[in-house]
Amino acid sequence: MGGPRVTAPGQQLRALFYALPPGESSFRTVEEVPDYVEKSIPFFIAFIGLEFAVSWVQKRKLSGRINDGISSLSLGILSRLPDVLFRSVDLISYIYVWNNYRLFELPWDSPWTWYLTFLGVDFAYYCFHRISHEVNILWAAHQIHHSSEDYNLFTALRQSVLQKYTSWIFNLPMALFIPPSVFAVHLQFNLLYQFWIHTEVISNLGPLEWILNTPSHHRVHHGRNPYCIDKNYGGTLIIWDRIFGTFEAEDAEVVYGLTHPVNSFDPIMLQLRPLAHIWNTFWATPGFCNKLSVIFKGPGWGPGKPRLGLPEEIPVVNRTCTGFQFCMLSQGTVLLRIGFIILSLTSFGLLMENRPKAGILEIIRCLVFIGVYKLGYLRSQFSYLAIGEWKNILRYCGSFFLSFFFFFFPLG
Repeated sequence: MGGPRVTAPGQQLRALFYALPPGESSFRTVEEVPDYVEKSIPFFIAFIGLEFAVSWVQKRKLSGRINDGISSLSLGILSRLPDVLFRSVDLISYIYVWNNYRLFELPWDSPWTWYLTFLGVDFAYYCFHRISHEVNILWAAHQIHHSSEDYNLFTALRQSVLQKYTSWIFNLPMALFIPPSVFAVHLQFNLLYQFWIHTEVISNLGPLEWILNTPSHHRVHHGRNPYCIDKNYGGTLIIWDRIFGTFEAEDAEVVYGLTHPVNSFDPIMLQLRPLAHIWNTFWATPGFCNKLSVIFKGPGWGPGKPRLGLPEEIPVVNRTCTGFQFCMLSQGTVLLRIGFIILSLTSFGLLMENRPKAGILEIIRCLVFIGVYKLGYLRSQFSYLAIGEWKNILRYCGSFFLSFFFFFFPLG
């Protein structure tokens, strides 16, 4: 058994719905486990397009705003960058515990091991997800996923860079007896399943609503209506919420986003501002114990309040009074900016792959930037810097030196 097993398109599609039985998804070693997430990317794109089409047919409007979708996609790309340089921290920590501290070894090819891991991974996710809402320092990372005021498949891609560096702890008890190859399969399946439930085009799944986490249940989780706060933490199954009293059925129309909106599409600012808020609150709060409470109690906590804050302080919202609005842009301007983003991502990808024509494409990208900037399509993005136009052009000319460098002196 050398190398990952090849997966057919049908298997890749079924992996999104956790529909690969033990016989198809059991492996002796971690190295044999396919990268189901990477192989599912074409289906992500197809389902996003299908969601837009169905939403247009149902409501005569798209399922979200273009700028919010681009922000979610940017956050998704940003969250995956550490995995380009390092192996998943979930697997590194799990394999370390397995190699050094395991108590006994369940058979990797037993269906019972597969089903036990299915339950174990999902329960570990429930615990981590719930604590991420109830501990302020963890919420600072997780709230990025909740910062969108739209709810669509793009929202599933909206992830934190930092969250993965705390979630791994909750999986370690399984490393005492469950083989890493089985864990690696279910870690991916649990993640993939949660992609398709981020949609409004699916209303109700009938009897499955009692067992599975569905789009209806997860819409409640993303809501900022008072009845939605801190509910429905499940990943694949909703049974944990029903057992531990955190379940809430979808009732009134859900208003999405944070109770205190961030009001930005900037992916870097969305990652850092919650941490800056905790830092400022920590130093502004008197008393050592109170300072620790700022970090380890709920985001709604304050001196003299319960651990999770006061429910009556949750603002009552309705859809008509929400929404972060930017200045209206013409469709031509929006399409031009999207085109430039695609050109930039393509150029950066070719540069990192050391392609022969990467330098030429980067020069073209820089010329396109100066052209659209001089035509006025990007100037609003630089107005807040309060510096002269000539400085913007001079600053961007540095990219030309980078382009020529890669053209004449390629990497490698």
